[in-house]
Amino acid sequence: MSAVLPTAEVPAADDLLAVTEDVWLALLGDEAVLLPRAVPAGSPFDAAAWSAATTISGGWQGVVTVELDESVARRLTTRMLALPEAEEASDSDIADAVGELVNMVGGNVKSLMPGPSALSLPAVAAGRAAFASDAALACRLDLAWQGDPVRVSVHVPQEGPR
Repeated sequence: MSAVLPTAEVPAADDLLAVTEDVWLALLGDEAVLLPRAVPAGSPFDAAAWSAATTISGGWQGVVTVELDESVARRLTTRMLALPEAEEASDSDIADAVGELVNMVGGNVKSLMPGPSALSLPAVAAGRAAFASDAALACRLDLAWQGDPVRVSVHVPQEGPR
């Protein structure tokens, strides 16, 4: 876990972890435990990834992103959509599942911050998330699910959340 901007109006890493674990548990059940993963601050996500972002705007502004290893994204999708183990999830299915994941985490982050605020539709990509040049990392979780990397981040405008 890391928190880069020590301001009062960014989600605490412990709060981001709690909402991420709650969402993960709701989507995947009791056996799907996320574990902390030691990654040096400033390190890029170290996996072939799927990523998704959702923007919170209004009383508080920020961007919540989720980055997943390819194998995590496929297993997550298979479980979320209750696909047979032998059936491979399509890219469209993965995009839907990863988008729903960031939407749920983002909605929970929105509820922690001053409002009223609105949550954008998720943007999903097969690849790493890109950020606007005026966004700064506020909070980051590096986790592992069944040994593969998962990253959840919150970015805020460089002048801080409004």
